[in-house]
Amino acid sequence: MVDRFLIAASAALAFVFVPHAVIAQDAQPAVKTEGGTETKGYPAVPLLSTGTTVVGETIHYPSGTAHVTASIVTLAPGARTLVHKHGVPMFAYILEGEITVDYGAKGKRTYRQGDALMEAMNVAHFGENTGTQPMRLIAVYMGADNAKDVIPVK
Repeated sequence: MVDRFLIAASAALAFVFVPHAVIAQDAQPAVKTEGGTETKGYPAVPLLSTGTTVVGETIHYPSGTAHVTASIVTLAPGARTLVHKHGVPMFAYILEGEITVDYGAKGKRTYRQGDALMEAMNVAHFGENTGTQPMRLIAVYMGADNAKDVIPVK
């Protein structure tokens, strides 16, 4: 009698929980693997997939031993960065606030919380916090030993 109860209870629990697990797995985004196939169930939300910078430059990596640097950049309202270029590809994700980047002849772009981008490399630019609260972003420089992440432009 107890065995029948355990079997019935197990079957009922499987009926309740298994469909929810399958639904939860189906709700996950598909992620491309190195082999090009897509896999579900990987808990990731895609932010960016590109081969070019925000101004249309083809992304190229410096030669040498790989070196990655990650930083959190904070600008107070009204504050500006120096005019600069990047010697390596730089991925940025805006954590909070907004920043307007002036790319000279390539125009201006405003990025806000939740935006992801590959920053211009060979186009001089500067950023300004045009919002009313501090702007914070994560900057990931994908470089090599002896390559300059930020190159000031005079």
